[in-house]
Amino acid sequence: MRKDIEFPTVEGVQIAIARKKNGSQEYEWFAYLINTNETDLQNVIITCRGYGEINGEKRNTSTIRYYFEVVPAISHCLIEPISPEVFALNSEYWISYYIDNQIFDKQFVFAPEHITEANYKYIKQIDLEGILQ
Repeated sequence: MRKDIEFPTVEGVQIAIARKKNGSQEYEWFAYLINTNETDLQNVIITCRGYGEINGEKRNTSTIRYYFEVVPAISHCLIEPISPEVFALNSEYWISYYIDNQIFDKQFVFAPEHITEANYKYIKQIDLEGILQ
């Protein structure tokens, strides 16, 4: 059972929601997994979903799962493109992965009020501007 599994503290793994300009000089948004550890992440599973209220009405997005066999040490990978319309919802990324046969697990939630121009900063690992958790 899950309660019987020991989950150590996650360190060196972050999620970024970042923007970059396309060929038409308009912003497109993407979610990235960033690994700043000196070791690879193995068998990475990421579950993504949006939830919350818009104009008093409960809304949920589809739950999408991604799998990466390896995310190399000191690297990043693209998780998914994001439509700015979902920024009005909580954006949840639940990540599970292995390092040396030990499982790690962490939930990252970007609240709607967090994804605003005032909170954007330069994220050197992906060379883009966005929000980092």
